Amino acid sequence: MTVLTTERLILSPVAVSDYDDLCALWANPTFTQYIMGQGLSAEDVWFRLLRDLGHWQAKGYGNWSVRLRDGGAYVGSVGVLDYHRDLDPPFDAPELGWGVAPAFQGQGYAAEALTAALAWVDDELNAPRTVCMISPDNAASHRLAARVGYRPYAEGAYKGGTVQLLDRRATRGST
Repeated sequence: MTVLTTERLILSPVAVSDYDDLCALWANPTFTQYIMGQGLSAEDVWFRLLRDLGHWQAKGYGNWSVRLRDGGAYVGSVGVLDYHRDLDPPFDAPELGWGVAPAFQGQGYAAEALTAALAWVDDELNAPRTVCMISPDNAASHRLAARVGYRPYAEGAYKGGTVQLLDRRATRGST
């Protein structure tokens, strides 16, 4: 499994040892407000963790835990995903997802982690494009998505809500 390193961050495939940090992150209402509107129980976090561990085994990619190189503090996650979401219209390319704990927002960590993940996707997956979905109200994620090259292509329906669907063409690798 792939570990990515940037100037300030280490991105490691999600591990069981991340459980406590994930519980704290997913219980934070500021973090979850645009993702699902409410926090997750420890049981639900455990199921998500198991899903993400299996994703790496099944696909060879998945969610990375993002930690500071200096001190190892848990920052959040970024991932390349194939969740077979019940989304209309459905995704037809690898999905990118990201989230940074509120204490680390506004410091460029999400952009740094996402840029590293996208470089890996462009070099290793050879996918001509990637996709993501963002709540229409999540202005910060929309700004970040635009900064790394994502552009809206459709409005989608997911779990009873509306999401903006965006895509990004590979900048290297796939033609």
